[in-house]
Amino acid sequence: MSTVGGSRLGQAGTQVNLASGVPVLPKDITARSWIVTDAESGDVLAAHNAHWRLPPASTMKMLFADTVLPKFAKTEKHKVVPSDLAGMGAGSSLVGIKEGETYTVHDLWLGVFLRSGNDAVHVLSAMNKGVAKTVTEMNEHAEELQALDTHVVSPDGYDAPGQVSSAYDLTLFARSGLQKKDFREYCSTVTAKFPGETKKDKKGKTVRKPFEIQNTNRLLSGDYDISQYQGIAGVKNGNTTNAGATFTGVAERNGRVLLVTVMHPSKEEHNEVYKETAKLFDWGFKAAGKVQPVGELVPPKGAAQSSAQPGDAGEAGGSGDSAGSGASAKHVASATADGGSRGMGTAIAITGGLLVLLAGAAFLVNRRWPLPDLVRRRSSRP
Repeated sequence: MSTVGGSRLGQAGTQVNLASGVPVLPKDITARSWIVTDAESGDVLAAHNAHWRLPPASTMKMLFADTVLPKFAKTEKHKVVPSDLAGMGAGSSLVGIKEGETYTVHDLWLGVFLRSGNDAVHVLSAMNKGVAKTVTEMNEHAEELQALDTHVVSPDGYDAPGQVSSAYDLTLFARSGLQKKDFREYCSTVTAKFPGETKKDKKGKTVRKPFEIQNTNRLLSGDYDISQYQGIAGVKNGNTTNAGATFTGVAERNGRVLLVTVMHPSKEEHNEVYKETAKLFDWGFKAAGKVQPVGELVPPKGAAQSSAQPGDAGEAGGSGDSAGSGASAKHVASATADGGSRGMGTAIAITGGLLVLLAGAAFLVNRRWPLPDLVRRRSSRP
């Protein structure tokens, strides 16, 4: 395996520095690969086969969003033509886009993040001059992020020969995406209204009624056998035949922000990927500040060698550009190789009664590549 981020991360099996005062890892984690990291400092607190190359499923949409989100203003509109939806895999997850209907870019991104809609990905790819161009740009962006385990074949993460990523790389994608204001907003949205199909009602009047969509990230939305995780704020889930269940999540507790990625649990229990992620989050919040890291998340190749940390970058096409130009090259480890969506629900930290959502301008200057300070609001829904 690759040693990007440190030699320990290239070793097979579980890597953790257990010592006095460090809690033991949960014993019932069955995932083929996983990683627990501090999202701001980049420290890898523990990992298991972190660079194992596996099918990523729809967690690949994090790289898609990080690549394409800045290109279009969220108010831009697009009328869907048949060719926009061509080439989707059989059984693809869909948000319900219809040919001949017009959608805003904002609508399309809600479809990507909440319903993991491959139809929304394909429409945005068509707007980006095609799937092939989008795939090329995603692979180039992955290389820039030093996500060297990743090879993109399909922008939506649908199973395809040769399409792989790793727990380490998926965490890099999430960390990069979370630098963007719109990415943070979409990935933390629980429910939203999505434009329906234009029809005539009983009176012959043309109407287009929206319908509600809910985020399929069960640590964010909850389910009958799992509660919303305290402090959860995204990021993305996936599930395909080859990949099994995959998930990358970000959560904040007591001022500390962690990222956890879990790939393909072998235990076939309902919502198992979320249950194992929650256990690793619990461990991470207890261990943070006590456990010695086993590696780090490297900054992008182009990160400026400056200790000054800028505010949230200006918006390009309605989406905040990636911040984090303050990462230092000395920390780079060697590598081996408006519509109906108004009034959306958002991620609520149910125990603290706090909302984890948008960003302020201030950064903690002692972090290598910090996330923007998270604004915390009392839980409420419009």
